[in-house]
Amino acid sequence: MKIIKKALSVNVNRSDFLWKVLVTGGGGYFGFRLGRDLASQGFTVILLDICKPSCDIPDGATFYQSDIRDYASLYKICEGVECVFHTAAYGMSGPEQLKREQVESVNVGGTNNVIIVCKERSIPRLVYTSTTNVVFAGRAVTDGDEASVPYVPNDLHIDHYSRTKAIAEQMVLLANGSLLTGRLQTCVLRPCGIYGPGEWRHLHRVIRRLFSFRFGDPNAKMNWVHVDNLVLAHRLAAEALTIKRSCIASGQTYFINDGVSVNLFDCVLHLSSFLKLQLLQFINTRERLQIYFYQQIFHHLLQARNITVNHTFKIDKARRELGFCPKPYNLGDCVEHYLKSQQTPPNSASQLPQYLLLLMGIFTLALLCFLAFQSN
Repeated sequence: MKIIKKALSVNVNRSDFLWKVLVTGGGGYFGFRLGRDLASQGFTVILLDICKPSCDIPDGATFYQSDIRDYASLYKICEGVECVFHTAAYGMSGPEQLKREQVESVNVGGTNNVIIVCKERSIPRLVYTSTTNVVFAGRAVTDGDEASVPYVPNDLHIDHYSRTKAIAEQMVLLANGSLLTGRLQTCVLRPCGIYGPGEWRHLHRVIRRLFSFRFGDPNAKMNWVHVDNLVLAHRLAAEALTIKRSCIASGQTYFINDGVSVNLFDCVLHLSSFLKLQLLQFINTRERLQIYFYQQIFHHLLQARNITVNHTFKIDKARRELGFCPKPYNLGDCVEHYLKSQQTPPNSASQLPQYLLLLMGIFTLALLCFLAFQSN
């Protein structure tokens, strides 16, 4: 096996891997970036999503507005496809998390459709975008690797999104080796929080949870991955499912991040300014504010423990088997840019409710901090 892995480091002709590919979730931030990169490399790309991308469809790519839960449509779109990048998912953050039936129907039912279509269309390669949440639910993980960190038991997941992603991941791995004209080769990538130009969903979710960041602090740490590094990992994973790469990735899972760890939690820095920023964004109507406030209490209670423990993962296996070598990026710059982009001038007519809500937010944060540290 070691001889094979060394052989993977030699250069290969990239034109050997220019297939027709499908990217599910191709209208989302990561899916679109992946599809755009593949199209620029010469792949024929199909972007599939229920929502249209916010940017123009790149040359070499075609967009279909459809749902992976629509089997007939998915089957039709996959004609001639040679590789599927399954990035579509639902329920990662916000009010979506509470829609359990929809979370399960997309993440589990949709993934089942993708697997069946791969089999019936004899599509030989399937790369699944999972998450580190399948192995992390609040208990410390320091420099975990694929061999040593087990799945979180289904009844211990902190949210239904993580639970369904774990189920879907195992479905993809079980499908590996299924008989087609040849065999279906599958692999799973487990990224952490994604950041990059224009990406606010992961960053906004975690900043809301943490309220601030300080880099270099010796407290709890986690990993992040720049979107371009994640795109690179997916392309390398697909190539590693081919005979020319000895199908080294077949049936395998890989943690994917930038190869560095950053601090998670500092409850002092930028507290007042960030809380005020968040509160101002949600005071348009009393009903909307109340819904948001209760959702945030629920969300923070679920997540409070997670932000005070290490959860870091090594990428040695991806480096060794995929040839993954992440480029260095600065997460701190991304956070700073995010905060500047979210600045909202206060409305003088609504100062009093803003300040009252600010006090409520500070009290809630103090309570959550206390509960989080008590749990350790």
